[in-house]
Amino acid sequence: MAKTVLVVDDDPTQRRLIQAVLEREGFAVVHAEGGEAAIARLQSGAPADVVLLDLVMPGMSGHETLAEIRARGFSQPVIVVTASGGIDTVVQAMQAGACDFFVKPASPERIIVSIRNALSMGALKGEVERLKKHAGGRTTFADMVGESAAMNMVRRLGERAAKSGIPVLITGESGVGKEVIARAVHGSSDRAGKPFVAVNCGAIPENLVESILFGHEKGSFTGATDKHLGKFQEANGGTLFLDEVGELPLDIQVKLLRALQESEIDPVGAKRAVKVDVRIVSATNRDLAQAVKEGLFREDLFYRLNVYPIEAPALRDRREDIPALVDHFVRRFNVEEGKAVVGAAPETLAVLTGFDWPGNVRQLENAVYRAIVLADAPYLQPYDFPAISGVAVPPPEPMAQPAAAAPAQPAAELGAPSPVRILDHRGHLRTLEEIERDLIQLAIEIYAGHMSEVARRLGIGRSTLYRKVREQGLEGLVKGGENDADAAAA
Repeated sequence: MAKTVLVVDDDPTQRRLIQAVLEREGFAVVHAEGGEAAIARLQSGAPADVVLLDLVMPGMSGHETLAEIRARGFSQPVIVVTASGGIDTVVQAMQAGACDFFVKPASPERIIVSIRNALSMGALKGEVERLKKHAGGRTTFADMVGESAAMNMVRRLGERAAKSGIPVLITGESGVGKEVIARAVHGSSDRAGKPFVAVNCGAIPENLVESILFGHEKGSFTGATDKHLGKFQEANGGTLFLDEVGELPLDIQVKLLRALQESEIDPVGAKRAVKVDVRIVSATNRDLAQAVKEGLFREDLFYRLNVYPIEAPALRDRREDIPALVDHFVRRFNVEEGKAVVGAAPETLAVLTGFDWPGNVRQLENAVYRAIVLADAPYLQPYDFPAISGVAVPPPEPMAQPAAAAPAQPAAELGAPSPVRILDHRGHLRTLEEIERDLIQLAIEIYAGHMSEVARRLGIGRSTLYRKVREQGLEGLVKGGENDADAAAA
């Protein structure tokens, strides 16, 4: 999903120039003519991932707007733009909550770098907050990703269950996020902040299930060299999540039923029962009703667990949530892997949304993880998901060869400018407009902003050159002084 930049500036020309620069890099741009309009837009809930804020505006100034944004609790990173880079102005803006600043006119590269750094910083803060909630057992249904009808139903059911101590059974295919729902039930209840203990019942060796769940005393069996509390006592006061509860052996199901009915457990080798205060949330990808008919699951335990069922939908049944999930995983893995991927290209989202995802959210998560590790472009492309899109990674782009007749000049003298690329990252020809922009930029860099020489070397008139500079958003590369006079004459 394209990131949205809110440009707050009273100068329409400046807004259009910044929009041209940002849209060329794949960002979505929205405008506000002043501070009041910017606050109103943020309050409306319209998307705005970064705010680009001019400090000098009529009415509500940039400083006042920034203070109001932070006072109202909006957490979007704010980059301030000023016509003069006085130290007092910068310090005041940074103290008020700005994450960066630049002085007008700024080069397109400076603007893009600033916005991407702000997005990375925002993603880092969001990931830190997510991990704090996860570790502290305070994840809620508001932290779940997706606004589809199926997920909204899960939220409504889960929030109601969280207000009581009723046993919850979460059903659904493998990988749909049953543990995420269980954590949200715990974090939305009055047990939030207390222990949340997850147990994968299908991954415990059969001869150790009783000891791991209920604990054991020292010397109660061969190898029991120390006392072990067990998962029930670890979760005392909080929530015990029994994942894949249908995999429990029948003899353990009897003891689990007693623990649920009496709120007490019998550790292996203990002389007396131990009282526990535990809320049980269980989950399974099996049809427990069918397992009861086949004699593989106790009927009385089934009715004890299946008091409040919640069906977690498969990802193919909520495809509209896939863009939001991709965006969530991109932010997370950017932080973990130190990458700066902006998001997924529209054609990539179309491929991902059309796939059936038999492994559900877990499969999507792993696919995005791999793509982030291998990605070189700002936006994930279909070839970053070869097993899903069927698109192979394009061959490396050939380097443009210098013209044979061009006189050789030392790289240091030219500032080692990059050659103009003819092909894009997929090996196709770039548009004439893109190549022209890069050529003009290269010429301005080589001839140090001397526009008369640039125009002469490119074989065009100065007025034509200045018009193209304005259209391509390259004003920040043009030096002042005599060039300003050239521009005025043109």
